Amino acid sequence: MSTAPHLGSRPAPGPTPRLRLGYGTNGLTDLRLDEALGLLADLGYDGVGLTLDHMHLDPLAPDLAARTARVGRRLAALGLGVTVETGARYVLDPRRKHGPSLLDPDPEDRAARTRLLLRAVRVAADLGAHAVHCFSGTVPAQTAPDEAWKRLTTSLTPVMEAADAARVPLAVEPEPGHLLATLDDFHHLRGLLGSPAPAVLGLTLDIGHCQCLEPLPPADCLRAAAPWVHHVQIEDMRRGVHEHLPFGDGEIDFPPVLAALADLTAAGYAGLTVVELPRHSHAGPELARTSLSFLRQEAPAC
Repeated sequence: MSTAPHLGSRPAPGPTPRLRLGYGTNGLTDLRLDEALGLLADLGYDGVGLTLDHMHLDPLAPDLAARTARVGRRLAALGLGVTVETGARYVLDPRRKHGPSLLDPDPEDRAARTRLLLRAVRVAADLGAHAVHCFSGTVPAQTAPDEAWKRLTTSLTPVMEAADAARVPLAVEPEPGHLLATLDDFHHLRGLLGSPAPAVLGLTLDIGHCQCLEPLPPADCLRAAAPWVHHVQIEDMRRGVHEHLPFGDGEIDFPPVLAALADLTAAGYAGLTVVELPRHSHAGPELARTSLSFLRQEAPAC
């Protein structure tokens, strides 16, 4: 008797995909990069959000390609995935936090930020990163909104084109206080850029930022943004206060968030969910340990 399956029969379901957890190096700035990566691997993280900065992988120092290759070998040896982040505070200007930005009045200043992001795309491609992260910047004084959006689209277009050519998704982060602060702002940007495919232009979704200022709860934000999500950052936060907090110190209800992340993963999201505590580097190793423990306790499938 034939044992072939009937036409239309369904294969046995495979194992449920697991959330892939990471930790941001901007919360481990008191450690050398090799040490930070080793710590995360030893703790059991799946990957790392690698912020390009002078204390880790400096995007402006000589021999970037060779240094990137060394980091790539280290990541491979440790079995860590990576997303490249570009939120370093003073990497371009030692006197201006996150400056210059894509919105600066001076075209040369805007071009400096674009060049940094183009370098980040090359680093991400060389590392096999899941995505490269960026943000808009704050609106300079006496700048009309239409002009700010024009500067953003003009400055970001070559980055988007380079990321598309490198097959590394560009993941823009809505950031409180910036021109692009909300999910609605992200969709406005998409419209201005001609509605590029999600594989070309997508989102870094920070769960705390959703708690801070989005009208929907964070879990609902995640579900609404799912088609465009290439990178997730996670921490605790309070409503209306942009302060990244260790888990349990804010107001976020995490079980619904982690359930939404599990659904996103089951639907095919292969990127990382990265703990983002950039102001807690002094306690980075311990917070890396307790954060992973918290997330695994709240979502045992992690």
